[in-house]
Amino acid sequence: MTTPAEARERFRAGLVTPTAGWCPGYTQANLIALPRDLAWDFLLFAQRNPQPCPVLDVLEPGEVGGPLLAGDVRTDIPLYRVYRHGELVAEVPDVREYWRADLVAFLVGCSFTFEEALLAAGVPVRHLEEGRNVPMYRTSRRCRSAGAMAGPMVVSMRPIPAELVERAVAVTARYPAVHGAPVHVGDPAELGITDLSRPDYGDAATVREGEVPVFWGCGVTPQAAVVESRPELAIAHAPGHMLITDARDLTYRVG
Repeated sequence: MTTPAEARERFRAGLVTPTAGWCPGYTQANLIALPRDLAWDFLLFAQRNPQPCPVLDVLEPGEVGGPLLAGDVRTDIPLYRVYRHGELVAEVPDVREYWRADLVAFLVGCSFTFEEALLAAGVPVRHLEEGRNVPMYRTSRRCRSAGAMAGPMVVSMRPIPAELVERAVAVTARYPAVHGAPVHVGDPAELGITDLSRPDYGDAATVREGEVPVFWGCGVTPQAAVVESRPELAIAHAPGHMLITDARDLTYRVG
């Protein structure tokens, strides 16, 4: 099995790949880095919207490593996104040239963390079966705003056999630090999603007869808030290309 340190070394060397299924048992995280003068607003935004934005750690301004990883948040993710005034200006495998001493990095929980638990419980995870990135959608559900930060909730979707939905809810509810229980089960239209075959991020997943689309809060929500709120600079992971930490998934299981 590839260790987190080995995975991060491969990403630093230039490997670009979605990280679903990588390093089973180890926690993956979303990244959003914002200027210091917006850090409090974002922390409050996350506190008010804990399902899509569960914060695992906050680094000091300019810091690039912390207790969750022996690495560098500027180089150890397979692919990054750089936003200026809400516009995506670069998608690159290394953001050292964009980094500033006033940037505060937030590590936000990722639903990839509970996928091993789903599999162990006999719940299929379709994007892993199909070797694809998880499908993610911007919704019509608004997050509660905080200061300068506002935007819609983003969700990830996994099609679940109808008879296993209750099990999937119970399994994921034990991981509140990595999005926890679903935010919606069933009709995508109730979230303002018109076509499951056209995700806003990631890849479409096959929904088979007898399966129900189940939606979890997604750590791309901060990027949707960046697009709407238009901060001077923001650095984030490319959706589905996560920071693999040294923390164990079991650290975040409760009950």
